[in-house]
Amino acid sequence: MTHRLFATLSRKLLLTALVGLAAPHAWAGKTLDAVKQRGQLVCGVNTGLAGFSAADSQGKWTGMDVDICRAIAAATLGDANKVRFVPLSAPQRFTALQSGEVDVLSRNTTFTLTRDASMGLHQTAVTFYDGQAFMVPTKSNIKSAKQLKGATVCVQSGTTTEKNLTDFSRANKLDLKPVVFEKFDAANAAYFAGRCKAYTTDGSGLASIRAKEAKSPKEHLILPEMISKEPLGPMVRRGDDEWLAIVKWTVYGLVEAEEVGITAANLESLKADSTDPVVLRLLGKSDDTGKLLGLDREWLSRAIAAVGNYGEIFEHHLGEKTPLGLKRGLNAPWNKGGLQYAIPIR
Repeated sequence: MTHRLFATLSRKLLLTALVGLAAPHAWAGKTLDAVKQRGQLVCGVNTGLAGFSAADSQGKWTGMDVDICRAIAAATLGDANKVRFVPLSAPQRFTALQSGEVDVLSRNTTFTLTRDASMGLHQTAVTFYDGQAFMVPTKSNIKSAKQLKGATVCVQSGTTTEKNLTDFSRANKLDLKPVVFEKFDAANAAYFAGRCKAYTTDGSGLASIRAKEAKSPKEHLILPEMISKEPLGPMVRRGDDEWLAIVKWTVYGLVEAEEVGITAANLESLKADSTDPVVLRLLGKSDDTGKLLGLDREWLSRAIAAVGNYGEIFEHHLGEKTPLGLKRGLNAPWNKGGLQYAIPIR
């Protein structure tokens, strides 16, 4: 082989390799393959937390965490109803995900370094920014968590809440006395039966418990202090980057849809009439972002059509017109004073 021929072949091989590296493609990944083969997404959720995940008397699940699962099912399977919900207690949730019992954990779960780095799990995207708070009977006349010195506090085991309570008590020399329960329902019952002077969990969780469980919600006060950061969101197993990307970008897609004004109601008209390049890209009318995830170009359109954008999900399950009555607060879009900031889909 002459030197010139060798050089020519070398250049061609290098060019082929570079083209291969640059070409957009995605492997489906073992979890997506399993979901498609099964024809169903298996989603781990809370055993019953109004606004996030709760089943009615007919077994129908509703809530923000539930809608995230439905959006993933719509994106991957073409049908938001192809989900089996598995109710999990706090101690059960990580084992269920690690073992493959569920495909995704969408269960008001806080992102932390330990959970991300040492449990064989991946955090995806934050769906709710929260913080730990305390609830007390209004008749106690307690107005601040700093007034709880020596108090008994109901708390659920296997949570960041339990550890935060200990840290807060030590830092403020309050000598709080945790009354620990493994099951969510048991903690609720104990507080309302008067076994504890206060109840602590995420602020949104307290609002949910008060709205659903209290005979009269006005008889219970959520104290103003937030003693921790609790960024909540779905988790997946390590070892399947393709599935991680699908779950993460489905959440980002719902958030960005709100930013640009795409709703479940106007989606089809925007497909037909919009000239906004971002809108057209999100709806699959220009760039085919689906092929980068191992999905088709309509993946995000189906998710939005099924559950609405992030803001619609929030207002439907948690907002000021619901029994929980939560303001958007930290969960407003970044351009309206909140923290919800989607990485661009492009």
